Amino acid sequence: MISIKNLSKKYGRNSVLNDINIDFEEGKVYGIVGENGAGKTTFFNCLSGIENYNGNIISISNLKDTIGFLQTEFYFFPKITGREYIQLILNAREVSVKDIDKRNIFDLPLDKYAINYSTGMKKKLALTAILLQKNKVFIFDEPFNGVDIQSNIVITEIIHQLKKLNKLVIISSHIFSTLATTCDEIHVLEKGSFVKKVIKEDFTELEDEMKAKTLLNTIDKLGLK
Repeated sequence: MISIKNLSKKYGRNSVLNDINIDFEEGKVYGIVGENGAGKTTFFNCLSGIENYNGNIISISNLKDTIGFLQTEFYFFPKITGREYIQLILNAREVSVKDIDKRNIFDLPLDKYAINYSTGMKKKLALTAILLQKNKVFIFDEPFNGVDIQSNIVITEIIHQLKKLNKLVIISSHIFSTLATTCDEIHVLEKGSFVKKVIKEDFTELEDEMKAKTLLNTIDKLGLK
């Protein structure tokens, strides 16, 4: 379980996260939704230890050593192959995997430089690496964006399997259908604060609310004819 108490984050005078209090339990998948700039990525960065913050994040184990964070943007050394990247990530956790090729479920060209991969291939490479680390907690920031339909299906099933393995999974996505098929709860983040918790039975209502809020008078302004 992860318990977050009074989490706040500022950049200078700009407050990005405001006194957040929320609990996450093992064996559950949590969705985080919010408009661009709501604070989702900053929240994930704080949770994963990338950003400093005010407040407390309490966990049974050291999160830094048990969390796998799939970021929206990845950094790869200029001349590191996909295989070398996976091995580097495994070494960081002191995890040994004998046959990486057998676990290359996305059929990536592991002996080519990762920096030359497409956006979707880079995402699948980073995902494969953190999955092989045997983490207890996973944060997926927009895991479905830029990835082909077949891989989206695989990623969805991976999330289901992680839940069965009693992992804790937190996802953000602008594609509501992907959250509806994977999450137990969805939390709405607005201007750095969680304003609503929605359980699975009410996902359709939340989707309708989000559509109404987004589309209200927006399309009409285009004056399409």
